[in-house]
Amino acid sequence: MTRLQKMIFIVPAAILGILAFVVIGGEIVLHLWNWLLPPLFGWREITFWQAFGILALCRVLFGGHGWRGRGGSNFRRRMKDRFGHMTPEEREQFRQRMRERCGFGPTTAESKGQ
Repeated sequence: MTRLQKMIFIVPAAILGILAFVVIGGEIVLHLWNWLLPPLFGWREITFWQAFGILALCRVLFGGHGWRGRGGSNFRRRMKDRFGHMTPEEREQFRQRMRERCGFGPTTAESKGQ
C-alpha cells in the first residue's frame, strides 16, 4: 500500500472520528447536564451546541487532548532513567534543589538537625 493510498483511507476515517466525537461527546454532556443540574440546582436545560461548548471548554481547561497520556508516560520514563543513573547523593541534591525551587519547607534531614 502506497503512502497516497494510506492517506486516502486515513483522512476520511479521521473526519468520521472527529464527527463521532462531536456528536457522542455533545450528547453525553447534554443528557448528563439536563438530567442532573436542573433538578439539583434549578439551572435551565441546555442545547446540543451549548453542551458541545462545555465539552470543548473542559478539554481546553483540563487538558484532555488525547496526546497527554503518551507525553506524561514519556516524561515519567525519562525521569526514571535519569534517577537510575544518579548516585544517592545526586538524587538527594536534585530533590533539595526541587524543594527550593518549588518553595517547600525544610527537608526531613534539616528538621531532624534542629
